[in-house]
Amino acid sequence: MSVDCLDLFTLNQFTHIAGVDEVGRGCLAGPVVAAAVILNPDEPIEGLRDSKKLSAHRRDELADEIKRKALAWAVAEVGPDVIDRINILQATLRAMKRAVEKLAVEPDFIRVDGNQLPRWKWLSEAIVKGDDSVAEISAASIIAKTTRDAFMVKMAQRYPQYGFEHNVGYGTAVHLQALKDFGPTPIHRMTFAPVKDFVHGLSTHSK
Repeated sequence: MSVDCLDLFTLNQFTHIAGVDEVGRGCLAGPVVAAAVILNPDEPIEGLRDSKKLSAHRRDELADEIKRKALAWAVAEVGPDVIDRINILQATLRAMKRAVEKLAVEPDFIRVDGNQLPRWKWLSEAIVKGDDSVAEISAASIIAKTTRDAFMVKMAQRYPQYGFEHNVGYGTAVHLQALKDFGPTPIHRMTFAPVKDFVHGLSTHSK
């Protein structure tokens, strides 16, 4: 349930506001990861902002602090196979909904980064660039990114040619060259260009 005008509902009347954000929509490999966070007003956290504007070290510090101080936090992911089947937008919305459903504390209002909301029962609003202006969303952004980055570092040990520990699945020059040389891995999104172009090229070459 979306809210178009907060004149009708002041935020002060809500006690458990969840922030929701996702990471990994534009990657060529790996899952899309969403996080939901309900902050504790009695345990303020300094320095919350868009995770992309923080150093990796500072993100890790803040992630630990968020997990200690938040009233509730949760993460959910949707993998490449599902992304390929239902498309990245629907996969993102699914991950967001799952993250909220996993919260140990029921939210009474949800603020989501971006311009689209999942279909869910909660009163909510979408906020463009909310990850850098709304504390709850910033916290969710940090949890989502540190969770996903840690996963991709593990994947780098399994697939060392692709540089996942540095590019976390984005289409850098090293990543694209590895796709050309070795083809896609099981964690690549086969419907994403240029991955599908390499898959097509390999299948054509093998004929």
